Amino acid sequence: MPDAMYNPFMDTITGNVTEYDSSRGVFTMVTADGRRFEVGLTGDTAAELLRNLDEPYADASGHLAEMLAPGRHLIAYGVFYPEQGGFTFEAKRLVFLGRDVGDYNFEKSTWWINQINSLAHFYRRAQFGSGPIDYRDYRTIIRLGGDKTDSHVQETDTISRMVYGMASAYMLTGNEEYLEVAERGTQYLRDHMRFVDPDNDIVYWYHGIKVEGDREEKLFTSEFDDDYDAVPMYEQIYALAGPTQTFRITGDRRIRSDIDHTMRLFENHFRDHEGGGYYSHVDPIRLSPHADALGYNKSRKNWNSVGDHAPAYLINAFLATGEPVFAEMLERTFDTIVARFPDYDNSPFVNERFFADWSPDHGHSWQQNRAVVGHNLKIAWNLMRMHAYRPKDEYQKLASHIASIMPPVGSDRQRGGWYDVVERVLADRQRWYRFAWHDRKAWWQQEQAILAYLILFGSLGGEDLQRESRQAEAFYNTFFLDHDEGAVYFNVLANGMPYLLGTERLKGSHSMSMYHSAELCYLSAVYNNLLITKQPLTLWFKPRADADRTLRVAPDLLPSGRVRLDKVEIDGKPHEVFDSTAMTVELPGSPDDLTVKVQLVPAG
Repeated sequence: MPDAMYNPFMDTITGNVTEYDSSRGVFTMVTADGRRFEVGLTGDTAAELLRNLDEPYADASGHLAEMLAPGRHLIAYGVFYPEQGGFTFEAKRLVFLGRDVGDYNFEKSTWWINQINSLAHFYRRAQFGSGPIDYRDYRTIIRLGGDKTDSHVQETDTISRMVYGMASAYMLTGNEEYLEVAERGTQYLRDHMRFVDPDNDIVYWYHGIKVEGDREEKLFTSEFDDDYDAVPMYEQIYALAGPTQTFRITGDRRIRSDIDHTMRLFENHFRDHEGGGYYSHVDPIRLSPHADALGYNKSRKNWNSVGDHAPAYLINAFLATGEPVFAEMLERTFDTIVARFPDYDNSPFVNERFFADWSPDHGHSWQQNRAVVGHNLKIAWNLMRMHAYRPKDEYQKLASHIASIMPPVGSDRQRGGWYDVVERVLADRQRWYRFAWHDRKAWWQQEQAILAYLILFGSLGGEDLQRESRQAEAFYNTFFLDHDEGAVYFNVLANGMPYLLGTERLKGSHSMSMYHSAELCYLSAVYNNLLITKQPLTLWFKPRADADRTLRVAPDLLPSGRVRLDKVEIDGKPHEVFDSTAMTVELPGSPDDLTVKVQLVPAG
C-alpha cells in the first residue's frame, strides 16, 4: 500500500462555529458536508471582517473571544500539520462574514451597488483613463492593474460585455458617466462591428477589428481554435448583450432594430425549424450550419447556441418591451432545454453538445464527455426566471433538481466555491468526478451559483437553498475581490488564493470584460433586496425623446405579486402616472431625454 501523504500544507475551511474553548485556544467548526474540524489559534492568527471593494481593512483580531460564538459562519485559512495519527489545523487568517451571528455583509442593501460602482470605475479608468471616452482607445487585453497591452484587436463581444456592465452600473447608481460609456460603446459597435445585409434583411456582427492607426481590418469569422473561420452563435448572441441592456435604459429605437434584425439572422440561418433548437455555427459564405467547411462544428448544437439567448439579451429585450415574440422564443428555448439537456440516468450533469438529431456529442474538441459546472447552475437560475413569468411544473422541477444534485458533485464542500470542468461520469472504483484540467475556480461560475441559489431561495424558500447561496456569496466576496488593484480576479486556486498565470492573470480578455461581474452585482442586488431581505431598490433610466412613452421598469422576471413599483421621479420631480403592479411608467412627451428614478419595494 502506498504511504499516506505526510507533509504540512496550507488550506481553507469554510463553515459554522459549533463551540469555542478559550482555555485551549481552539474552536470547532462544521463544513457544508457535515465534517467537523478543530481549529487552533496562535499568536499570529489574524482576523478581519469581510469587506467590499474600496472598503478599508477591518481588523477583528482583538475580538475573537466574542466573535467565535456558536452559529458563526466564517472562513479559516491555515496550516494542516500531519501528526498524532491525524491532522492539526492552525488558523493564520479568519474572515468573519458579518459583525454578529447571522449577519452577512453581502446582504446589506448597498453591498452589490457599491461593488458595481467600483467595477465600473476600474474599467472606465483602465480603458479611457480620466479623459474623453473614445473607443478607438479600447483594448481587449487589460492587465491585472488596469494597464493596456500592445494588442490592437478590438473584439465585438468584449466591448458588448463592458457596455452591459456600464449600463447595469448606471441602472443601480444613476452615474451619468457610466451611461455615456455604454451609449458610446453601443454606437461604436454599430459603426464598426455591425454588418447590415439589406437583401436578406438581417444584421450580423464581426468577430472584431484590428486597429492600426486610422486603419481598421474587419475580422468576420472567429479567431479562436474551437470556432476558427466560422461564425459561432455565441459571438452573435453576446454582441447583443450590452446594446440590449442599454436599450432597457434609453429605449433607443436603433438598438431595437438591431435586435430584431440579428434575431432574424438566428431564425433564418441558425434555427433548426424541424428538429428544434439552434445550431452552434454557420459558415461565412452561405451562412449554413451544414457546410463541410465547418468541420467538427458542422450540424452541431450546444448549450451556448440554445441556452445563452435568455441571459445575454432575450430576457432583457422582453423586460424592455413586453413583446410576445420575445416571450415565445424564451418559452421555446426553455422547453427545448428541459426536453433535451437532462441525462440523469447516466450523469448528474446535463449534456451540453449535440448532433443535429439531439443525440449527445461526447467527442467534440476539448469538451468530450465533460461538464461545465456553471452551465448546469445557469440552467437552474434561468429556469426560475422563466418560471416566474410563465409557470410550468417542469421548469421548477428541473431547477430544483439541479439545485439539490449539484453541491456534492460540483462544489467544494470544505473550502467553498464551485469548480470548473469535470468528467460527467465516474469510472470504475472512482468516488470523485475527475477534474478535466485543474481544481481552480472561475469567477463566472461562482456567479452562476450565487444567482441560481438566490433566486431559488427568494422564490421557494428553504434552509438548504439559503445556505448554498450564502456559501457561494461568502467564497466569492472573500477571495475574488482584488483589494489592491481593483475589480475581480479571473480564477482562484481551490483554497481561494488568486491564480495569476497566463491569460488568467488579466482583468480584460476574450473571456472577461465586466459582464459576469456586473451581472452578478445587478441581479444580486435585485434578488437580495426585493426577494430575500425585503428592502427597497432604486433603479435609474434615461429614455430618449423618441423612445416609447411606456417605460417598463421591472428589474427582472420575478415571482408574480412579490414586487411593486412604489415611487417615480422624472428629472427630480415626483411623477404619479405609473402602474404599480405592472411596473410601468407613462412618460410625458418631451423634446429632451428624461432622467427617471424609480423605487421598487417588496409586495409580499
